[in-house]
Amino acid sequence: MGYILNEEQNSLVEMVKEFMIHEVKPHVAKFDITGEFPRDLYEKAFEMGLHCLEIPEEFGGGGVDYLTAAAIYEEMAKIDAGFSTGLCAISLALKPVLIAGTAQQKKLFSDIIVPGAFGAFCLTEPNAGSDAGSVRTTAVRDGDEYIINGGKCFITNGGVSDVYVVFASTDKSKGLKGLTAFIVERSRNGITVGKEENKMGIRLSNTTEVVFEDVRIPATNLLGKEGDGFKIAMKTLDLSRPFIGAIAVGVAQRAIDESVKYSKQRIQFGKSIAEFQAIQFKLADMDIETEAARQTVVHAIQLILAKKPYSREAAIAKCFAGDVAVKVALDAIQILGGYGYSRDYPVEKLLRDAKIFQIFEGTNQIQRVIVAGHLLK
Repeated sequence: MGYILNEEQNSLVEMVKEFMIHEVKPHVAKFDITGEFPRDLYEKAFEMGLHCLEIPEEFGGGGVDYLTAAAIYEEMAKIDAGFSTGLCAISLALKPVLIAGTAQQKKLFSDIIVPGAFGAFCLTEPNAGSDAGSVRTTAVRDGDEYIINGGKCFITNGGVSDVYVVFASTDKSKGLKGLTAFIVERSRNGITVGKEENKMGIRLSNTTEVVFEDVRIPATNLLGKEGDGFKIAMKTLDLSRPFIGAIAVGVAQRAIDESVKYSKQRIQFGKSIAEFQAIQFKLADMDIETEAARQTVVHAIQLILAKKPYSREAAIAKCFAGDVAVKVALDAIQILGGYGYSRDYPVEKLLRDAKIFQIFEGTNQIQRVIVAGHLLK
């Protein structure tokens, strides 16, 4: 693994590795087929504190540094990217609270999550994906409360969360400048879970619609000020993209591991296919590309830790790692040949899992827009 970690950090990553191999891996194939949400597995992860890695210690969380968190998400993704995504999405919901929340709001969010709960980041709508200015969910001030109405889609953890961070318009005439962020507890009246997505990949994560009908929340649940929502959302996504890259790297690394294992065992023309230069070169390219992707993740996180600008580097990490995950998974299928195309072997699943990393948390086309924007300033 291309992370330079100290003994304590490595020990934590190794503990997660053992948990994933012994507690999660035996059940992955079953839940990938059924699409059933493996709540029992997540509850075991909660017992280990994997749901609150990035919650500061002062609020009862693990307070794990970002580099260690990335290494952990990669390690989990080697076993199942959906499971890693479900846990990482809790931290995605946390980030806007850390960015713009008061101490009381951070405590509110943490007090819900730490005992063992999910959180969800609610931005995407049917007509508002890459175009956040098209959000139709509204929040209307009514005395000391806001009333939220609208619907969100493709929300990771949407159906299982106990707390949401919801982005709604407080002034539609202002477009992006009217977007505002709120903490919304699931216990509020008027929240319903809509359609659950029957996804191509990351099937061990929960992805649903969430509908808000006259949901009243106290004005104290407003994050930042009215109109700060777009800024908060963009800062959140910048901060989260390296971790999405880390999960994508985990998918690619698993594809390499499976390819190496198979190529040593598969005998053709009297020797293992690992002895053929064509296979060796393909494996080498897979490893080169995956390590390069991992290092874009590490570099972006190092910039975050150094409190230097990182928006460009976060976009590069997410985009490059997502593209590499798809390419390396395809290469793994090719190495395994007909077996790679069979569900009896794990690599076809890796391709299905990998594809989403070119789509969510900002499509890779949007990442290229971000990178180009920095070049052309």
